[in-house]
Amino acid sequence: MWMDEKIGKRINQIRVDQAIQAKAALIGTACPYCLTMLGDGIKEKGQEETIAAFDLSELVEQTM
Repeated sequence: MWMDEKIGKRINQIRVDQAIQAKAALIGTACPYCLTMLGDGIKEKGQEETIAAFDLSELVEQTM
């Protein structure tokens, strides 16, 4: 997670691009590392107003 790879496109940016193409309003994950990486990808793409990343437990809590 903390290594800065220089080859290819970063996975968090790929996943955020996929969410943008799907017109998703949120991204859910059960992995704390993925949650951090997705949040960073959302910020890097400047999409904080349109997409949010949540842990699955947060989504369950919101529906209760």
